[in-house]
Parts: sequence; structure tokens; C-alpha cells
Amino acid sequence: MTHATTIRNVPDAILLDFGGVIFQTAKNAGGSRAVAVKHAARMDRAGIGVTPERLEAALRAGLVALKHWKHAQSRRLAPTELAPREIVGDFLASDLPAAARELLIAEAGDLLRDLTRMLSSHALRPGIPELLDFADDRGIPVGIVSNAHSGRSHREVLAEHGLEGRFAVQCYSDEVGLRKPHPGIIALAAEACGAIPERCWYVGDTQDRDVVAGRRARVGAVILTRSHHTDDPPFAVTDRADAVYDTPEGVVTALREASGSSAPLAEPGPDRGGPALLIDHGGVISQSERDPHAIRAFAGWLAALLSPDGEARVSAEEVESLVASARIRHSEFKRRVRRRDSAADASRIPEVEPVEFWRDWFGASLSPRQRAVLAAEAHDIMARYGLAKSKRRLRDGIRELLEACRAEGIPVVVVSNTISGRSVRAACRDHRIDEFIAAYECSDEVGTRKPAAALTDRALTIAGADPARAVFLGDKPENDAVSARRAGITCRVLVRGGSTADADLDAAAADGLATHVVSDPRDVIALLTTAVPAL
Repeated sequence: MTHATTIRNVPDAILLDFGGVIFQTAKNAGGSRAVAVKHAARMDRAGIGVTPERLEAALRAGLVALKHWKHAQSRRLAPTELAPREIVGDFLASDLPAAARELLIAEAGDLLRDLTRMLSSHALRPGIPELLDFADDRGIPVGIVSNAHSGRSHREVLAEHGLEGRFAVQCYSDEVGLRKPHPGIIALAAEACGAIPERCWYVGDTQDRDVVAGRRARVGAVILTRSHHTDDPPFAVTDRADAVYDTPEGVVTALREASGSSAPLAEPGPDRGGPALLIDHGGVISQSERDPHAIRAFAGWLAALLSPDGEARVSAEEVESLVASARIRHSEFKRRVRRRDSAADASRIPEVEPVEFWRDWFGASLSPRQRAVLAAEAHDIMARYGLAKSKRRLRDGIRELLEACRAEGIPVVVVSNTISGRSVRAACRDHRIDEFIAAYECSDEVGTRKPAAALTDRALTIAGADPARAVFLGDKPENDAVSARRAGITCRVLVRGGSTADADLDAAAADGLATHVVSDPRDVIALLTTAVPAL
């Protein structure tokens, strides 16, 4: 049974899955027993007394667990592949004695090769030779994109069927480290074929891996050739293929029909979005001052947490002193990562982890038990500290700016370098402005800081925004304006009255880092509604 839309565009390259497309697999009776006998004999040579029966039971259990892991990975946005030693050590041999497990880990490549070859037989699917011949005649490169635990074994199978040398590239997940539905494995294969994904056909047999991977990679056409996996995905999948054929013969027919059409493959158009306001928190949404009373209360709470009955107490004064020392370390950390930052390599600038801050910086001189408490409670401690360290006041003009955004249907995303995204959200709730904010991208939660573009890029994605129509409002040229520029935002606004001196703001505007400097957040309303044209 087939269904298909008319695929008129001739591809620049065709990418094929291995199992279910090029080959149909069938389970071999006694395959797991044969693998167990072979590798039990290897262990016997080492004097390790594991019988074939016990090894077969371990392999069977591990393969079931591995199947569940594979299904779970198909829900992830960017899954990576397990290394061969991980597959063997964590799945196939995890319940075996240490010596047996370590031997199999050492021979992981051979074991996975044998499992692939001996558990299943491989029959060439009808239409594959014709597809390869037709593609060769038209000068269309064909590549392989396959989730595999032994790319080596797949190459052996191809050679045995006379297909060695017929493919422009072979991308196997165990060799490239990416696993479908990660779009990167398709992008890599397309590039190796001298094409871009938008100008490729991708042919698979599963909905949860192949169709989703193809859609994420934005290939020109996603096609399925039906196998025993096609109609039985492990979970519901919303993406749909452009065509489903019973065999690869249908792909050959579609390729012939497309080659006879005069319609060229369309170039991918720009992905335009709408306007958005991306806004920093500290110094922009709210202004702060030190709150000694709240700090003392926090210090007393943490001292009590670290000082149960029967152990020498840590005083609140000691906690305040240790916090001050940790803050010095934090400042040094921020200066260090800023020195490492460069325009050429600024995709990720790390943020400190709460465990590192509290266990390693704050608690360096404390007892092992106290450091264990700090490690376990670090995230909650950081959220409490984020609320206690300063008293926050909503900046004049922010509510009016946010109300104007809601009236115009302009989404707002907070983009903040912070020690605690939980405390940022709590502050916005206290200011009664959370209802205007779509989402918060906070450095402690993402694991990277401005001026890296990552937080700003993610905020643009959330808002569905075109960088040319978005406005970034911040107060730090070296963090906010740089991150916005790296993300391609053309309207980069700095507001006075935050943590940066006016002279430095004016200098940022003079050299083009910032496009505007304002004194009142309400001045941004005009920029959002008139100065950022629809494109």
C-alpha cells in the first residue's frame, strides 16, 4: 500500500537509511546463542567461567533494555549515540562478573559487529539497484544515514552484496556520534554529498526517527519505504512523510517522474518571523539595593542547615563571610570567562553551577558532611540567596512598555545573566508583571552566559521573531549589546540608570555596538512599533 504527494523536484542528493530501506532484515533463529558461544569461548581463554547460557541471558536482557533506550532517544531533540564500550558495559554486560564485563568492554567492537551480523540476515530490497543506477546516470550522489551500533558491519554487508563503492558517503551513528532524529547527521551527509538538506530527498522506514529527523533537517522531501517498523512507532508521531511506498521501487518511480518534470527544485526561502522584545532583568526591569536584613536572615537559615545538634555550629557571621569569599570567586570566574570570549568562538560562555558555588567556593573550608549538604541543597540555597541578596524595585516605565507590547501582540522574553532564574521569576511575580512575559532565558538554567549568543538565540526562537524586527533592551554593552549583535538583532537598546556609566553607554552607541541609548524604558515603545519595519 502506498500514498504520496507528487514530488516534482529533482534532488541534488538522495540519502537512504540502511535497515528497512537498502536492506530488509530478518531475525536468525539461534543468533544470540551463536554470539554467546563465540564470546564465552573468548572468556574461557582468559580463565573466566561464564557459560554460554549465562552470557546469552545477559545479552538478551541488555538488548531489551537497549531497545527501550533507543525509543526514548527518539523523543529527544538532539540525541547523541552511545559509544561501543558504553553499550557493552552499561547494557549488554552490566550484570556479569567484573572480569567478564571488562573483557567484553575491551572487545566491544567485535561483539557489536557479531551481534549485527549474527542476530539478523540482510536481504537487498527490490528497487535499490535500479535506484542507484538511475542516480548514477543523472549524476545524483547517494548517501547512507543510519542509526547503527556497528557501521563496520554495515560496510561488510554492502561489500557482500556488491554495493561497495556505490555510495558517496556512509554516515553511521556509532561513527559520527549523532543519532537520528538529530538533524545534524542528515546535514553532515548532505554536505558530504555536496548538497544542502533542503535540496535532498531522505528515505527511511520509521516515523519516530526518520520522518522526524527529515523534518528537523528540513529536507526537500521525506519518503518512507514500508518495513515491519513503519506502522508501529513506539509513540505517537505528528510529523508525516511526503510519500510512503511499499518498496524502494516507488522511490525509483518518483525519481523518474520528477526527472521528467520541468519544475526545478525551489531554493529555500528565508524564515521570517515577527517582532519581539528581549529584555534584561537586573538594572533594566528592576533596580536593586543591598538588603542587610534579608541577608542576615538567609545567613541564619543556612547556618542552621549546616549545624545540626551534636556538631560544632557554623555561625551566621561565618556564613556571611564565606558568602563574601564565594562572591569574590564568582567575580573572578566571570572575568576569566570574559577573557576567553572572542567574536570568533562565542557560542557558549559557561555559567557557574550552583554546586560549584556552594560546595566548592563557599564550603571549601567546611567538613565533608557539610559539603555534602551543600551539594545536595545547592539549587534551593541559590534560589533563596538570589531573593535575599538585594531588595528589588520595579523600574519606572517598565509596566507601560510591557502593556504596550501586549496591546501590539509583541511577545516579551526575559534574557538574564543570573545566579537563580527562580529568583528572577519570583521578582517579576512580586512586581506583578509576570503576566506580560512569555518566558525567561536565564544563564544558570541554560548553562551559558551573555555575551554568548545562545540565550538570545533561544529567546528569538521562543518568540518566533525575526532578528531584524526584534529589539533587545539591556544596560550592559559588553553583555547585552554584544549578545544581541551576535544573534543578528539590528535594534540594540541600552538604558541609562543601570550598572553602566552614561559615558560608557554613549561610547557603545558611538561605535555602533548599541543602536540607541534611552533614559526611560517607555522610549522603546516607539522603536518596537515604528522603527522596526515588517520585512
